[in-house]
Order: sequence, then C-alpha cells, then structure tokens
Amino acid sequence: MLGPEFNTERLLVRRWHDSDLPALLAVYGDAEAMRWVGDGRAITHEECVQWLGVTRANYEKRGYGMFAIEERSSPGVIGFCGIVHPGGQPEPEVKYALLRSHWGRGLATEAVSGLIAYGASKHNLAFIIATTAPQNVASHRVLLKAGMRRAELRANDDGTHTQLFHWRSGHSAA
Repeated sequence: MLGPEFNTERLLVRRWHDSDLPALLAVYGDAEAMRWVGDGRAITHEECVQWLGVTRANYEKRGYGMFAIEERSSPGVIGFCGIVHPGGQPEPEVKYALLRSHWGRGLATEAVSGLIAYGASKHNLAFIIATTAPQNVASHRVLLKAGMRRAELRANDDGTHTQLFHWRSGHSAA
C-alpha cells in the first residue's frame, strides 16, 4: 500500500482505495453538502463506483487526481480533495468536500493549501484554478485563505454563473 501523497499539520492525504466507497458515498451522497457542487444533486452508489475507476485512470495519466483526507489524530476518511481536469479542461482544478461534521474547523483550508503546495512541488504545476457557485461564500473564504485569488465570474451555457479563482506560482493572495 502506498503512503500518503502529502501531510499537513492535522491531515494525512492519500490516494483512494476501493474500501473508501462508503466514505465517498457519505460525503458526495449528502444532498445538503452537495447543494453547491455540479448540478447540486447528491451522487449515487453507481456513480461513486465509476468515480473510483476514473480516479485510478487519472493517477495513471497525470500522477494525481482525487485523494482521501484523514485526520492524523484518528482513523477514518473525513473527506476528499484533489486536482482534476473536469471534462478534459487544460487547467488543473482544485476540488474538495468534507463530511458536514468536520465543517468549520479550518480543515478544508488546510487541505487546499496542502494540495496547492503538493501540485506545485510534486507535479510542477504553476497555475491552478478552482470554481464555485457565486453564492458559496464559505468556499470563497477557504480558497482565499488557501492562497488563491478571486478571478472573473464566468457565464455557463445554462445561464448560470461560476466564480473562478486561481493560484499562480510566485503570487500571494490579494
């Protein structure tokens, strides 16, 4: 079994295992937590199984993808974070989600900060984006605290908008 991809003060971040399926479903199957993600719909067991396969392919293709987050002080997956290229987009994009029971403790900011440092040092990424719903102020705070900058509001094909954030090597947060 491989070791962690990276550690932070409180977190261990590692590649996904098939045994993470129940935790994946607990996080991404929570409709309240997913209201800001994608189409706002919780994902199904079958979609989680497919995502495990997609993530394995990302590890093979790029050396990175989505990762499981565990607290160093206690066993068990509390969430997920990663660097992905949704829909084949060229820019690497930060994604994260935690069990609601772990919200409000600074863990998301810690995970995203570690993820950016990992992407820059291990994979030589010099530019990373993140996208959120414009109304998702909590995620905006996480991304800004993690060193990203607010960028433009992007119009989507369906008439909605997405708030773009970015991190560039050598620039600090504004």
